[in-house]
Amino acid sequence: MPTPVGDARATLYPAPGTVRGWFVASHGAGGGIEARDLAALAAALPPLGVTVALVEQPWRVAGKKLAPAPKRLDEAWIPIVDALKADMAGARFAVAGRSAGARVACRTAAATGAAGVVALAFPLHPPGKPAASRADELLGAGVPTLVLQGDRDPFGGPDEFPALGATGTLTPVPHADHGFAVAKRAPVSQDETLKTITDAAGTWLVKLLG
Repeated sequence: MPTPVGDARATLYPAPGTVRGWFVASHGAGGGIEARDLAALAAALPPLGVTVALVEQPWRVAGKKLAPAPKRLDEAWIPIVDALKADMAGARFAVAGRSAGARVACRTAAATGAAGVVALAFPLHPPGKPAASRADELLGAGVPTLVLQGDRDPFGGPDEFPALGATGTLTPVPHADHGFAVAKRAPVSQDETLKTITDAAGTWLVKLLG
């Protein structure tokens, strides 16, 4: 689909039967929609009545290795969501992203008209630089927000986050890093970790979307 900064691509995972709402999510700066959390959500949410759209930003579609500046990401994201609304038939939707994609979803939530945001591995600060906080982007989303955060995330563990207010929910993902990977020696498996993510997101989205 065209955007002011190049063509994007959306892969749809339709909900069978009655559609409760949509989940529109994008990737981070270091990977694509094949990320383990996005793939797990694309499998788990449709049976709950939530159609999933995994979006590849124009820079990924063009084969570039580096993401553009935040402003350019936002310029692409808003028309992407607007284009997808044509297929939603008025259904409520949540926007989401992992890492840099979570920042985009938060910054543009109001502009897209989203009912809520799911922030996967929100990069609260650069590794080793907790003073360079991006909490204002998260707190400024203006809609109900779910944060899923690995407790070994060098971009900010759950205990580093500020209070999210009455409409914010922070769900720690035990033993997980920024990509929600867990070490082989961890007391939980990778499958169990992904189930923590999909269960939390699914429960939250069902309540949000009605």
